[in-house]
Amino acid sequence: MGSRLISAAAALALALFATGACAEAAAMHAPGNEALTGRQPLPDIVEGRADAPATIIEYASMTCSHCAAFHKDVWPALRAKYVDQGKAKFILREFPLDPLAAAAFMLARCAGPEKRDAVVDRLFDHQADWAFAANALFKLKQEVLAAGMSEAGFDACLKNQDLLDRVNEMRDLAASKLGVHATPTFFVNGVALSGGHSLDKFDQVLALPAH
Repeated sequence: MGSRLISAAAALALALFATGACAEAAAMHAPGNEALTGRQPLPDIVEGRADAPATIIEYASMTCSHCAAFHKDVWPALRAKYVDQGKAKFILREFPLDPLAAAAFMLARCAGPEKRDAVVDRLFDHQADWAFAANALFKLKQEVLAAGMSEAGFDACLKNQDLLDRVNEMRDLAASKLGVHATPTFFVNGVALSGGHSLDKFDQVLALPAH
């Protein structure tokens, strides 16, 4: 079944996306506009208390090694210190740097709002097993099937043109209105941090007045 189904899914999912590289570290203030705080092409999935006093937004690409490093090395401590304690809420937004990352984000969304972040975490944890493999889409399929998705669900998800368009809109909106051009880029209480940062850096920004 395999090759024909995956080829069909790939043809539909791997649409035109601009390529890019993961970011080098930099810092700047975020533009105060509706693009950051308003309604998004895909609904935000919030980790933590919705009324938490601080907000951390990450724009990530599933194939970005710096994003995977953040989720492995920094995110657990950041979550324990701020999100689990009700001090901040965390939102991950899609910014795919290549078609494979777009497909991965689509599949995470198709898992449903309650499971989306768990699928994202799994894909970051196992990024080396699928993102850089010669048969990357097949390896990606194995990962999402292991996370509980059916083969029919996999193929249907990658044929969902509306979802693909919305993932594309998420990226375009952040690029055109917020100046996001690489991943990971974080907006921490209105301050943008581009590239990989330690927990100490988040501590510093979260101690500032919200913008």
